[in-house]
Amino acid sequence: MPDTVSVGAFPPRESRVKMHTLLDLRGNIPTFIHITDGKVADVNVLDELLPEAGAFYVMDRGYIDFERLYRFTLESAFFVMRTKSNVLLQRRYSHPVDPSAGVRSDQTVILASLASASAYPDALRKVSYVDAETGKRLVFLTNNFSLPAATVAALYKQRWQVELFFKWIKQHLRIKPSMAPAKTP
Repeated sequence: MPDTVSVGAFPPRESRVKMHTLLDLRGNIPTFIHITDGKVADVNVLDELLPEAGAFYVMDRGYIDFERLYRFTLESAFFVMRTKSNVLLQRRYSHPVDPSAGVRSDQTVILASLASASAYPDALRKVSYVDAETGKRLVFLTNNFSLPAATVAALYKQRWQVELFFKWIKQHLRIKPSMAPAKTP
């Protein structure tokens, strides 16, 4: 979702902003843009979104907050995101996989820590995938149990469209550096 760009002629820590963007992949058109100070945690932007039933939200690890993500489930919206290595999961069931599609495992899991399980009491799906181009192993969490595991991985790969959108912005829009120092609290 976000991209951090320097917008001032001052030390990078003082002059960063984040542009959190929801991109409709059917037309590569932004449907939501929220600009924050660079110090604002990415996950706070989830409070600004109104999940749309049936829609898929593809996010990076900076958006993991199980209480906020549970809102998506309650609103019948879906999310796909890479998980963090410190998220404690307990496997409930392993589903058959197609290793030729890069899928290494497809599991139904529950959150194992008390705080996380209280915030998100439903089961999740954990998909482990090896990218054929890079050889990198990626582990995804989703609340969608009906899509094939390879499709879950393909949805996350579509997140690259957001990066291409930011690249276009940087190449085509003229952003003048600020001449005033960043505000300090």
